Amino acid sequence: MEQAERVEGKTLQFRSMRVEDIDTICAIEQEAFTTPWSAGAFHNELTNNHFAHYLVMELDGEIVGYGGMWMIVDEAHITNIAVRAPYRGRKLGERLLTQLQSAAIFLGAERITLEVRTSNTVAQRLYAKLGFIPAGLRKGYYTDNGEDAIIMWAHLRRMAEEGEQ
Repeated sequence: MEQAERVEGKTLQFRSMRVEDIDTICAIEQEAFTTPWSAGAFHNELTNNHFAHYLVMELDGEIVGYGGMWMIVDEAHITNIAVRAPYRGRKLGERLLTQLQSAAIFLGAERITLEVRTSNTVAQRLYAKLGFIPAGLRKGYYTDNGEDAIIMWAHLRRMAEEGEQ
């Protein structure tokens, strides 16, 4: 699934993640998360996990973000989403999440879910803007500090129908 558009005079493109992208993805993980996934974890996702679907976001050919999800029957579970630090605040995270939602619809998902730190209000606002609603709490979910995670869900069928109008 490839899609390109112009942003700030540059070409913004989304494509499926490849094994050769893993080193760059791990660098983004290091920037974005206190407990980043390993190269081995990403390799396993791309080569062995038939539920996994990962996208990279490129700006003029440079990977500036990525997102992944697992498709389980008619539900998509976002596993990770991140944008390189110098590219944050430009609505690229919103574009990336929208692209993941579109991919989930294409793959047959009716609902999509994710977890977000209770302290990450910036991400929570973005998720709410894109139709996610808090639905529960995972106590002590994050292993680095024991922080709770808010479980959020969005109904993709509704979003797809609204997009057709």
